[in-house]
Amino acid sequence: MKKELISTQMNVNNTLINIMRVKDIDYISLTDLARYKNPLTPGDVIIKWMSNKSSFDFYCLWEELSNPNFKLAESREFKIDSATQSFTMSPSRWIKETNAIGFISKRGKYNGGTFAHPDIALEFASWIDSAFKLHLIKEFERLKQNENYQNKIN
Repeated sequence: MKKELISTQMNVNNTLINIMRVKDIDYISLTDLARYKNPLTPGDVIIKWMSNKSSFDFYCLWEELSNPNFKLAESREFKIDSATQSFTMSPSRWIKETNAIGFISKRGKYNGGTFAHPDIALEFASWIDSAFKLHLIKEFERLKQNENYQNKIN
């Protein structure tokens, strides 16, 4: 039996952003946020952000504080590498090697992409553009106040 997913979209500065609810948490599409910066290759934007040392420190700490099954030893190995200019991190690698829960990476043309916990998504939006982040916050708050947004997907 397939799990029932609840999803919706919000419009932030004329950019449609998908939201996917998982266990009562609304994960925000980083892929859609990245399209605001680079519509052609949003995945590259995500990898560039994840490979940035200060970004790495943020999402690594988030996992340490939020994920009891986080593989801390593996993250420490990455932390050493994150200080080098050649360090590269992708969402799927991070999830696979550290048991991360802050990111969800889904393949597929429809409903695919990288999603992140709101804490991480807002940090990512700050990196993209601070004004864009503020619009995202306002729209996300409006969405959360209107709980009738639940469109079910199988």
